[in-house]
Amino acid sequence: MKKEPGVRSLKLMAATVLAFAALTAQAQSVAFTFDDGPHVSDGPRMNAQQRNKSMLDALAKHRVKAALFVTAGNGANTEAGLALARAWGEAGHAIGNHTMTHPDLNQVTLEEYQRQILDCDRIISGLPGYQKWFRFTFLREGNTPEKRDGMRGFLAQQGYRNAYVSLDTSDWRLNDKLVEVLQKNPSADVSAIREAYLSHIRQRALAYRALSQKLQGRDIAQVILLHHNLINAMWLGDVIAMFKEMGWTITTPQAAFADPVYQLVPDRPVAGQSLLLSMSRVLGLGKFEGWERLVDDGDFEIAALTAKGM
Repeated sequence: MKKEPGVRSLKLMAATVLAFAALTAQAQSVAFTFDDGPHVSDGPRMNAQQRNKSMLDALAKHRVKAALFVTAGNGANTEAGLALARAWGEAGHAIGNHTMTHPDLNQVTLEEYQRQILDCDRIISGLPGYQKWFRFTFLREGNTPEKRDGMRGFLAQQGYRNAYVSLDTSDWRLNDKLVEVLQKNPSADVSAIREAYLSHIRQRALAYRALSQKLQGRDIAQVILLHHNLINAMWLGDVIAMFKEMGWTITTPQAAFADPVYQLVPDRPVAGQSLLLSMSRVLGLGKFEGWERLVDDGDFEIAALTAKGM
């Protein structure tokens, strides 16, 4: 029986849509996540409320939905700080757990670390946008098999997702430099730090994209780690705009975590770091080209700024 032209057109259109969807699924994307907030202490240029508002304004301007991983002892355990965290949830962002006081799992007992998670949960679980997501402090998942396996069992029992990072950055190091300069001179010209920061984020993004292609043979949905700090209060909008100029699409953390790569659990004696870097260790990739710039904590950029007299 001869098919009607309309039927053929519908099937062709459906095939085109599916092909486009498959292509889009492989396109490079990035989801924004922020750790350690909200701080309630004031600092140079902005107080706590101004920093929080500036970051939320930048996200709103670019229509980005992100995630804030709360370290409750930085301020969310106070009425004023909890209000700052609530503002993220009310703006449509996800709220996750980053412990009470940001201890290093390698330096405390497993029981203490788990208690910190539960204590933080009691503070943030009533916030809009709350998700059962946990991000390891310092991205360290245990330096012994007992801690590693104990945490994996604990998170599964409590219903938590390990909120992996694929695109790790050293924004905190450049933020320290920014604060140091502005504390000495609140009106200092910090344009060189801005340029170094954007260059740093771009370098890390391209390097981790290349690593994902090497390990997975494709572009994964990247999850970037930034912090709730002054450098992002000042220049988060520039960071987002740079990714768009690079041709990257901005996705949500929820959508990024749906990528199958985030179901992987690298089998390492000392677990942690960027998920991609951890995978490279498991696969015996060793010291691949460019690995130094992924683990230098921003030393390259700080040295360049020091050479400029900053």
